[in-house]
Amino acid sequence: MQQGFLDLVKNTRNYAGYHPDIIWGNLQTPEYAAAMLRLVVDFHEIPDDIEAGVAARTARAQYIGQEGRTYHVLLGEQALLTNIGGADVMRGQLQRLLDATTLPGLTLGVIPARARLLVYPGDGFSLFDDRRAEVEGYRGAETITDPARLEVFRKAFGLLQSSAVYGQHARDLISATKAET
Repeated sequence: MQQGFLDLVKNTRNYAGYHPDIIWGNLQTPEYAAAMLRLVVDFHEIPDDIEAGVAARTARAQYIGQEGRTYHVLLGEQALLTNIGGADVMRGQLQRLLDATTLPGLTLGVIPARARLLVYPGDGFSLFDDRRAEVEGYRGAETITDPARLEVFRKAFGLLQSSAVYGQHARDLISATKAET
């Protein structure tokens, strides 16, 4: 599954994604990715291919800023707080986010917990070249390609984007969370 997402990312030029409660896969550290995948493997009782999954998931980061690709990522503040793997893993992950704020081609926004929202927060989702949406949850992943349904996700992203903070404000939120972890 992770290899399939790596192939999708490799062929995507413009990405937009909203991740309310976990860190976006392309910016996950190997330790965070392993802890996250362990939760999935254990919950769904599927074969343990965590090592291969971590390799494929962390390989996605190589495409950020490459060949004109753009990534606009919105994280809910809860994503900074959700404890995946323990304090040491989270401190490393939060440092990775801080380092990523300067990556070319990446726009990283954080929606503060107390920000006024203009749309129901809903599930996280990813838009690939405005032609495909992926929505993940307990039920697994859902792929959406219907133009009318894609428009709903584009609209939601635009409304969520207006509640996010960027640049130094986002860095301050990440730094404060790291200091408290």
